[in-house]
Amino acid sequence: MGMTMTQKILARAAGEASVLAGQLLQCDLDLVLGNDITSPVAIEEFVRMGAQRVFDPDKIALIPDHFTPNKDIKSAEMAKRMRDFARKHRITHYYEVGRAGIEHALLPEQGLVAPGELIIGADSHTCTYGAVNALSTGVGSTDMAAAMATGRAWFKVPEAIRVTLTGTPGPHVSGKDVILHLIGLIGVDGARYMSLEFAGPGLARLGMDDRLTIANMAIEAGAKNGIFPADDICRDYLAGRVERPWVAVEPDADAIYAQEITLDLSAIPLTVALPHLPSNTKPAADCGDVAIDQVVIGSCTNGRISDLRVAAAILRGKQVAPAVRCIVIPGTQAILQQAMAEGLVGDMIDAGALVTMPTCGPCLGGHCGVLAARERCVATTNRNFVGRMGDPKSEVILAGPAVAAASALTGYVSVPDQKGESAQ
Repeated sequence: MGMTMTQKILARAAGEASVLAGQLLQCDLDLVLGNDITSPVAIEEFVRMGAQRVFDPDKIALIPDHFTPNKDIKSAEMAKRMRDFARKHRITHYYEVGRAGIEHALLPEQGLVAPGELIIGADSHTCTYGAVNALSTGVGSTDMAAAMATGRAWFKVPEAIRVTLTGTPGPHVSGKDVILHLIGLIGVDGARYMSLEFAGPGLARLGMDDRLTIANMAIEAGAKNGIFPADDICRDYLAGRVERPWVAVEPDADAIYAQEITLDLSAIPLTVALPHLPSNTKPAADCGDVAIDQVVIGSCTNGRISDLRVAAAILRGKQVAPAVRCIVIPGTQAILQQAMAEGLVGDMIDAGALVTMPTCGPCLGGHCGVLAARERCVATTNRNFVGRMGDPKSEVILAGPAVAAASALTGYVSVPDQKGESAQ
C-alpha cells in the first residue's frame, strides 16, 4: 500500500518499512524548536523530570522572537531563562537579539530544516517547514521538554488531503491568497489532524516564499502539517543553505487520501479574511468602504524579502493615509539588510511607514503595534481571532502584502491595480 509524503517521513523516523493512518509511533527527531514564550515552560518541565542534559545540542534551536527585544521585566526574565539554559547546555542554534529573527523565517534561511526531516516546535506555526519537504508540526511545552531530553516524540499518523494546484496566479496574487482561499473553502477545522499535501503543475508558479506562507498557515485549517515536494524550486533554495545530507520524499502513486481538492490559481482573487476567523474570507475588491487604523506587513507568514518588495513597489512615491499607522517588520536581520541594500526600506520610510526590527511583536498582541478598542488593522499575519492583536473589541483583517500596502495608502481595505497603484 502506498504512502503519502508525511507517512514516509514518519516511517523513516520510527524505523518502520511502512505506516498507516491512525497508527501510533515513537519517532526520532531531527530538530526541536522553542521560543522565548514556550521555552521557559519547557525548561521548567525539563528540570522537573530530572533531566541532566539535552539529547543533542546540535538538534535544538532556541529563538527569542515573540516579546523581544524585551518589552517589559517579565519578558526579560523569560528570555534570560532561555539564554541561561542555552549557555548551560551549549545549544548550538541559539540566536541572540541582533542575530535572531522570527523563528519560522530564520530556520529555513539558516538551513536548519531540510527535506525528509522531522521537526517539532513549541509554536503552532512550526508547520512552516513543510515548504522544504520536511514534516514539521507544533507541540506543547511539555512535549518540547521531553523531546529536548530524549530526542523522541510520539505521533499519530495523520490522514491526508491532496491539494492539486493548476494554472498561473493573477497579478499580485501570492501564497497568502492561495492559503486564505483554501481555508475559506474547507474551514478552520477542514483538515483537523490531517496532512495538507500540495502537488500539481501550479507548483511551478509558486516560489519558496509563497510555499513557506502556505505551509505556515496549514494549522489555520486545523492541519497537523502542510508539505510540498522537493522540486527544482525547493532544491535551488536549499543550495548553499543546507550542507548536510538529506533525502527528499515523494508520495507513492497509490497513496491514499481522505480528500482531494483542485485549485486553479488563475481563479483565486486577492483575498482577505475578515474578523474573527481565517476562514471568513472574501475577495478584497468586494469589501467596500471598510476603514482601517493600522497596517502590519511582516510576521512569520509574510515578512520575507518578496513580501517587502511587493509592499515597497506599491508604496513607492506615495504617502500612507494620514489616519493610518503602517508598520513593516522584516522577518530576519538578513532580510532587513537585503531590503536596505535594495532601497526598499528607504522607499517605505519615505512613504510614511515605520520599518522596525525583526519580531513577532503585534501578531500576538505583544508589542510594537497593539490595537486599542474599536481599532481595525489589515495585517499580513496569520490569525485574526478576537483580541489577537490587542483589545477584544479591536479587529484584524488578514491579507497579503499587496492588499496591505494598497490599504495603507487609502485608509480602507483596497486592492492595487495592474500598475501597482492603490485602487479602492
